[in-house]
Amino acid sequence: MVEQLKHECGVAMIRLLKPLDYYAQKYGTWAYGFNKLYLMMEKQHNRGQEGAGFASVSLNRELGTEYMFREKAEGKDAITEIFSRVKEKMAGELYMGHLRYSTTGKSGLQYVHPFLRRNNWRAKNLCLCGNFNMTNIDEVFRFLTSLGQSPRFYGDSYITLELMGHRLDREVERLYAIAKNQGLQGTAITGYIDDHVDVANVLRTTMEHYDGGYVMCGLTGSGEMFVVRDPWGIRSAFYYCDNEIAAVASERPVLQTTFDLQAEDICELQPGESLIVRRSGESHLEQIMPAKKLSACSFERIYFSRGSDRDIYQERKRLGEQLTPAILKAINNDVTNTVFSYIPNTAEVAFYGMTDGFRKAAIKREESELAQIPEREQVRTKFKLHGEVRTEKVVWKDIKLRTFIADNSERNDLAAHVYDISYGSLRPHEDNLVIIDDSIVRGTTLKESIFKMLDRLHPKKIVMVSSSPQIRYPDYYGIDMARLEEFCAFRATMDLIEERGLWQLVNDTYLACKHDPQTENHVRALYEPFTIDEINQKIVEMLRPKGMQTPVELVFQSIEGLHKACPNHPGDWYFTGHYPTPGGTRLCNAAFVNYIDTKQKKQQ
Repeated sequence: MVEQLKHECGVAMIRLLKPLDYYAQKYGTWAYGFNKLYLMMEKQHNRGQEGAGFASVSLNRELGTEYMFREKAEGKDAITEIFSRVKEKMAGELYMGHLRYSTTGKSGLQYVHPFLRRNNWRAKNLCLCGNFNMTNIDEVFRFLTSLGQSPRFYGDSYITLELMGHRLDREVERLYAIAKNQGLQGTAITGYIDDHVDVANVLRTTMEHYDGGYVMCGLTGSGEMFVVRDPWGIRSAFYYCDNEIAAVASERPVLQTTFDLQAEDICELQPGESLIVRRSGESHLEQIMPAKKLSACSFERIYFSRGSDRDIYQERKRLGEQLTPAILKAINNDVTNTVFSYIPNTAEVAFYGMTDGFRKAAIKREESELAQIPEREQVRTKFKLHGEVRTEKVVWKDIKLRTFIADNSERNDLAAHVYDISYGSLRPHEDNLVIIDDSIVRGTTLKESIFKMLDRLHPKKIVMVSSSPQIRYPDYYGIDMARLEEFCAFRATMDLIEERGLWQLVNDTYLACKHDPQTENHVRALYEPFTIDEINQKIVEMLRPKGMQTPVELVFQSIEGLHKACPNHPGDWYFTGHYPTPGGTRLCNAAFVNYIDTKQKKQQ
């Protein structure tokens, strides 16, 4: 992706199920869990480079001594900074790690996970981190205030901590009453509470209030560990348990690499499900919320997760291969005079699939041609069945934009040089250039950088390929795509509406969004008068830099192709506008109302 999207965060958790001495004897260090958490976080660095956090709980500290620790840091080197600070005193049986990408635009150490709620009762201490974005935080805020609480901050992380902390308080108080009725006193009451906390009660009475996509992870001071997934399965989580550890991560290969496992050893947490590890070390799965229609995020497969996952690797290859017929049409079947390449680095696997598709097509064509030749001649020309296509590394990712330059014109000029090209990689004016990316979102980098550079190579034609469909709608479940006007597909559609004088459609859509925001996504109506090809042509017109000579054609993945390639991740709301939750629909309609209101204010 030429324009990096901030997106889902990364989570990592480990529960050691044996005494620390066991790991020291078997693995040579008391810091076994600590070191494994570090590796899990580094392996998920792709999921968050704005900040990182660490927490641990020790089960056997004396009353009156510290037993719950937390460290946080900002920046791309946050993991190294945190683990260089952590001392031996932070050794424990429970570990939590988090990597953050902001999807709210808010930055600062106070927004870095984990969040910690302190109390003198061990069981009332709660540490939370997660990969989530809630679409109805205003409703949850009102619920909290109706209980008499007065949250100091307005944000889904903090409010979730307060709501879940409130429910944990009630759970502890329930157990306190039981212990008193049994005649227990003093530390015996504390021990009873620590041993009997029912996290499932806490989760059910907390998560029932939320609309959104989430994987929520938590530790309590009494030694409970849990992870819960949203009932639509929007966000992903994987876990592994044996007699030594229970571990959780956002991606499956992280657990495979860290603990030397096979893919089959690892389980995916199911929608609405929670993995709970008790203070005793016993673990079990519990259905916290009834599972709803599966809407696992397809963008997780296209872009966000590392491509080293066994299934994701094959899915990304299929996304590329399925585009072969559309690309052949775009180059008028002239494979001989076409160079194939990709935008580094996330589109590389789709590129392999695309070129595999062309090799298969070439072999099929050659087999058809050979079938027309007498048998003796077929033997003589058998070597022709190679299906070769011409591939080159045309684009290089060169440098990262340095934000110390304040002047916009200078920043834009520098941004235009983030990528570079391989000069001489194709024959000027003779070769087509087919170049694939995993998605086209805003189109800014294509206009300001990529197209200008590729034009210098003087290809006969540029075919810009996206292995995902047109992105038309905002995401509200953890990706920083919240405004409609950010998307080149939406801007192109609005230009087409203006050209054809369809302002009644705009007015009708605006009124529907304003007066009926909950029942359906009315923004979808804006796209209905136009074909994908019409929108593609308008996008090219918008993104073509001034003075560019080379013809450009866009090829996008189809919705059908997306679901065929990624059958277990049907969540496609950013492409289709079909949001899995009411909150997503409401926010999309509100985004269009805001777009029109803002545009009218500028025109006044």
